[in-house]
Amino acid sequence: MLEHLERQKSLTTNQWKIFAAATIGDMLDFFDFYLIGFVLAFIVGGWHLTYGQSGAILLSSGIGAPLGSMFWGWMADRIGRRKVMILTVLNFSLATGAMAFTPEYGWLFLSICRFFVGMGVTGLYTVDIAIVQEFVPAYKRGWVTGLTTSLLPAGTLLGALAGAFLEPSIGWRGLFVVGLVPALLTLLIRAWVPESPHWLIGKGRTDEARKSLAWALQVDPPSIQLPASVAVVEKTLWREVFKYPRSLAAACLTGISQTGTVGLSLWMTTLFVLVLKVNANQASFLIIWVGVISIFGRLFCSWMSDALGRRPAVVISCIIGAATMSAAGYLHNVYIGGVSIFYAMILAQSFFGSGNYAIVGPYMAEVWPSKLRASGMGIGYGFGNLGKFIGPAGLAVIAGSNNFVSPKATLDALVPAMNYFGFWYLVAAVAIWFIGIETRGRTIGEIDRTLTTSPTVELASKVATR
Repeated sequence: MLEHLERQKSLTTNQWKIFAAATIGDMLDFFDFYLIGFVLAFIVGGWHLTYGQSGAILLSSGIGAPLGSMFWGWMADRIGRRKVMILTVLNFSLATGAMAFTPEYGWLFLSICRFFVGMGVTGLYTVDIAIVQEFVPAYKRGWVTGLTTSLLPAGTLLGALAGAFLEPSIGWRGLFVVGLVPALLTLLIRAWVPESPHWLIGKGRTDEARKSLAWALQVDPPSIQLPASVAVVEKTLWREVFKYPRSLAAACLTGISQTGTVGLSLWMTTLFVLVLKVNANQASFLIIWVGVISIFGRLFCSWMSDALGRRPAVVISCIIGAATMSAAGYLHNVYIGGVSIFYAMILAQSFFGSGNYAIVGPYMAEVWPSKLRASGMGIGYGFGNLGKFIGPAGLAVIAGSNNFVSPKATLDALVPAMNYFGFWYLVAAVAIWFIGIETRGRTIGEIDRTLTTSPTVELASKVATR
């Protein structure tokens, strides 16, 4: 049945609808996730937040993130991709909207809500990557799934636009009300996203799988022949992911590269205020261009993943991402022709550092068999999401201050902090080169058969020549 996908010459309108729903979802969930970075710039002074209080607000989503990706990934393998997509959207959007009711100086209330935002955001990313991969032929999988992640930086861009233009009129509470908008995405998912045929086949529901596949390919269901027999449906246990140690190591260690991306993103508004001597609204405006550059970076890297292969593409993007991150720290006070080299390096870093996740995100799902794809993706992305915790926490330790958002503390810590963020890109580069398996051009069925025959087998030697 699934060979119909591999014989495709071009994608259908319905397939693009599936990808569009996932892409819009990723954009809106990251808008909700990074919104706190802009709000914090407006409230930190007036609330006189201590290090512990401001740290709790930022770190709480980092605590919820790995739990969310693992829980929702497991649920997606149990109850289906489509249902979990809807539930995760409601998870993060309702939690964001609830923050509009934060009492004055209510940092604890913000922290609790942010915990649930972190759970929902990573849950959606975990499942929509899996479902997109299961509706696309192998020769387009790297590009299309990378394209799905391309609008993630647009979430930061929307946050910057909201901080620059909406906050003066609606206030920071109003920004959280705007964070309820993604809940409407559930209607789009219901209309545009059928259940994954891979998941349905794995559950023995072949007739439903045929209808789902036929809708995506825009053909009559009877034109897709049902299999003569159906394999016995086996119960998949979450702990089975540990039977695939190489997949586990590759997914986790490449995923941890987001420590640098997240750490910089959460710190960026405050950092621009301190280094470039602008106010919070002006800083939000500057971040608009960071978001635009990041989108182009993801488009470029998603192309590179199919053109060069996953392993070399990740190594190249990570090394450049680490180098530009470090350079931004060392050259923060250098100007050439009135242009801040610090800002130029941040733009370059965003192109490759953020772009890198257009390869890494889909890769974390590719290295698992179908029955464990969402669970495995959830573990890898969950481990990577420790970056949402160790990014801000590492910054706080480096700053060595009772309030890491104060000007003196952050500027004193700038160089070591940027090197710290850059280090995690190098970890990912080393991991994928020495541990990672190449998945370019291989169908999901081919990866499944190889992994289930011998979980630790070397796939890199069997890379397709496409």
